[in-house]
Amino acid sequence: MVLLGEQFPNFEAQTNIGMINFHEWIGNSWAILFSHPNDFTPVCTTELARAVKLMPEFQRLGVKVIALSCNSVDSHVEWIKDIKSYADVTMDDFPYPIIEDVSRILSTKLGMLDPDELSKEGLPMSARAVFIIDQNKKMRLSIIYPATTGRNFDEIIRVIESLQLTDKYKVATPVDWKKGDEVMVQPTVTDNQAKKLYADKLKIIPVPSGKQYMRIVPQPEDSSMSAN
Repeated sequence: MVLLGEQFPNFEAQTNIGMINFHEWIGNSWAILFSHPNDFTPVCTTELARAVKLMPEFQRLGVKVIALSCNSVDSHVEWIKDIKSYADVTMDDFPYPIIEDVSRILSTKLGMLDPDELSKEGLPMSARAVFIIDQNKKMRLSIIYPATTGRNFDEIIRVIESLQLTDKYKVATPVDWKKGDEVMVQPTVTDNQAKKLYADKLKIIPVPSGKQYMRIVPQPEDSSMSAN
């Protein structure tokens, strides 16, 4: 199991586009790796189709996309036809690779297996894991869904936007934050630093304790609010 902030392990794997070295495939980009219980299953098909439709968003954020399922490349190639049909897209090349993991070696290594979801042979299948990895190959977020619950890709995009924003600026995103909403000054920033960085844009919400830690500012969009 990879923990937040740890180096995401490198691996080689066969995919529908051939053998890849994961770290080399990521390069200097961010990446999202998401796993699926099985090819030709309804929820998985909706998820991969949604990822296809969201490729412009992932590209805007500089995020490479890769999927994994406990099936063979030949199975993936056939399944892709269904995914493209459900997504209602016409394209010669599928926009992201799907990893073959028939042996479950990679799913086991990354802690993806769901003991309650078994194949017809009685083997455990991979859960709906989501791993977001930054350009330094560090794991920045993980979410594990059960097989019966499809992912919310709008939330995945939201989280990536938050991670990239808070990496660049000395802010944190509050509950239910969406791109463009107000953000909060990180607790590590002193009051004097906050006033210097944000001036009249800084808003402090009063609370009964009297402590001035609820510090709100507009979402930063220029270098004057940079963490650097």
